[in-house]
Amino acid sequence: MLGNFSYCNPTRLYFGKDALEGLNKELPKYGKNVVLIYGGGSIKKNGIYDKVTEILKANGKTVTEDGGVMPNPTVEKLYEGCEIAKKAKADLLLAVGGGSVCDYAKAVSVSTYCKEDPWEKYYMRFEDVDNEIIPVGCVLTMVGTGSEMNGGSVITNYEKKLKIGHVFGDNVFPKFSVLNPEYTFTLPKYQMVAGFYDIMSHILEQYFSGTDDNTSDYIMEGLMKSLIHSSLIAVENPKDYEARSNIMWTATWALNTLVAMGKTTDWEVHMLGQAVGAHTNATHGMTLAAVSTAYYNFIMPYGLAKFKRFAVNVWNVNPDGKSDEETAKEGIEEMRKWMKKLGLVMTLSELGVKEDMIEGIADSTLVMEGGYKILTREEISDILKKSL
Repeated sequence: MLGNFSYCNPTRLYFGKDALEGLNKELPKYGKNVVLIYGGGSIKKNGIYDKVTEILKANGKTVTEDGGVMPNPTVEKLYEGCEIAKKAKADLLLAVGGGSVCDYAKAVSVSTYCKEDPWEKYYMRFEDVDNEIIPVGCVLTMVGTGSEMNGGSVITNYEKKLKIGHVFGDNVFPKFSVLNPEYTFTLPKYQMVAGFYDIMSHILEQYFSGTDDNTSDYIMEGLMKSLIHSSLIAVENPKDYEARSNIMWTATWALNTLVAMGKTTDWEVHMLGQAVGAHTNATHGMTLAAVSTAYYNFIMPYGLAKFKRFAVNVWNVNPDGKSDEETAKEGIEEMRKWMKKLGLVMTLSELGVKEDMIEGIADSTLVMEGGYKILTREEISDILKKSL
């Protein structure tokens, strides 16, 4: 049964082909100084940069740029961003890009006026924010992370071989986010499908926990079916607006905290994937894909009823004449087939992981306690080896 919980999501969304007009409604709410945050410069090639800066100028904003945010934002970049925001006396951080840019903006928002090292405070000790927070707004150009409507922020420390996420409270959520599916059309296929699997993984991390009859599970089954359907269309035609808009909306609902209500949630696949990312700098969604099937085959016996339900309700596996375990395994196999159709990375070796790296990655993997099995160090190592 559902336990007690408190739910709030303060992010206002503007969705659709005219979503960018939402900036004209939001910008007057904030002071004059805006830090424009973006990644490697693709927004300058596809015209989004010009559209955003034109609106900022029309609203009388003084703009300071913080570009070059990498796909796995580093702690060094975070420190740099804090200095930029402080010097600019930022009233708003406007992130234009994918999940990494949004994640980074939230990290800068809580870290700029932090009185100690934000890496230690937020990413090692997971403490709450007790200092001034700079508001964040997002213009999304890639879907997958759900960062546009949550408090999550993942930062990588390559020196320590750690990639860690902090889920901040709703006071750190973006104040608004602009979601135009057309802005995702120019994304290279590799990044596009990596984002698709990130969405699926977010849902699975929450779905594979608990044994009660929970409304969230029914919602998640619908989200997964929608994603599976639309992703296969988008791979064939990346400019199919209906498919891309459905995927964008699914990505937001997959991780805007709603379906986590009443769930313990797992997140071990993300811990494994993030550890791989800390050692390889590989694309996040691909690290998740590479470890997922080995992980789910391993924990399936501990949550057999839910894995059987997953097979039947999401993948339309016929359970007649089969044991629960046979049905559950068939569900995981159907997911694997879908992943291959999308062109996802299926093994760690494809990401450059060698056998002699496994123990180091295992050492970097955080152990979570909300899923069907709390992994031992040996089990983590074994799952990684099976993912090679």
